[in-house]
Amino acid sequence: MQMSSIDDILNSSGEALIPQAPAGFKSGFIGIIGRPNVGKSTLMNQLVGEKIAITSPVAQTTRNRLRGILTTPEAQVIFVDTPGIHKPHHQLGKVLVQNARIAIDSVDVVLFVVDASVEAGGGDRYIIDLLSHSKTPVILGLNKIDQQPPDAEYLNNTYRQLIEPYGWQNVKFSALNSEGLPTLQQLLIEHLEPGPYYYPPDLVTDQPERFIMGELIREQILLLTREEVPHSVAIAIEKVEEEPTITRVFATINVERDSQKGILIGKSGGMLKTIGSAAREQIQKLIAGKVYLELFVKVQPKWRQSRLRLAELGYRVEE
Repeated sequence: MQMSSIDDILNSSGEALIPQAPAGFKSGFIGIIGRPNVGKSTLMNQLVGEKIAITSPVAQTTRNRLRGILTTPEAQVIFVDTPGIHKPHHQLGKVLVQNARIAIDSVDVVLFVVDASVEAGGGDRYIIDLLSHSKTPVILGLNKIDQQPPDAEYLNNTYRQLIEPYGWQNVKFSALNSEGLPTLQQLLIEHLEPGPYYYPPDLVTDQPERFIMGELIREQILLLTREEVPHSVAIAIEKVEEEPTITRVFATINVERDSQKGILIGKSGGMLKTIGSAAREQIQKLIAGKVYLELFVKVQPKWRQSRLRLAELGYRVEE
């Protein structure tokens, strides 16, 4: 099934088609907050029923604030997937963490997601302290219960003890196999106020297709190169040509060093071909049609340290 993005639901005047909400309908924004790699993007993909956020075994892969939209007969829930909150080491990291902090105060409910297959750590305590100073209601989401040992309640309790002073509710689930997600979804809806449709009911993300295309390319780079080219990659979709039988996509992969360019291209262009082939398959699912994808690799020294370069590549502090 083709996902609906903001590009797909505009009428001839460029306006979105949004119906009147029925009586008793609820709506609102849920901020998904947590340390890097606790399963926030996987969770949002499962909740909206479509792949709109990239997932990777490499930490800190979410960069832009991505909205996923779940519409049920009783509510419209807009999930805001945020970058993992961590100690920043460069200008890009500062922008990402600042955006996550802004999200905490601009949503109706915070879903604080933790990796419940391990004990609570210093990173979790840091986020709890951050959340305790916000007026936004918080729900603790104990993720990865599918990876817990049989006597796992002691793991859950290491988190519950930390939130006890604040009286936050908690719920256990697995974003990977969907166990416990109906309970989580119902709890989130209960916390929302009556409200309108913010988006058309069939929309699953507010991001344009070009953004999702770039993210799907970046996902394959992270999966195939792992730690060799971890976070020094930014994708620019240069051109999209739509023809009756095929969509042609031209994209530039920006890296910081010549050595990274060499890794991405690979011997006789093998790695770039593998990345392109895997990304093309994902983009074809996105647009439900045939895709020709051409990738270029460009060295942009220290782009993560430069505010100008970050802005050019689409990374700005959210308003």
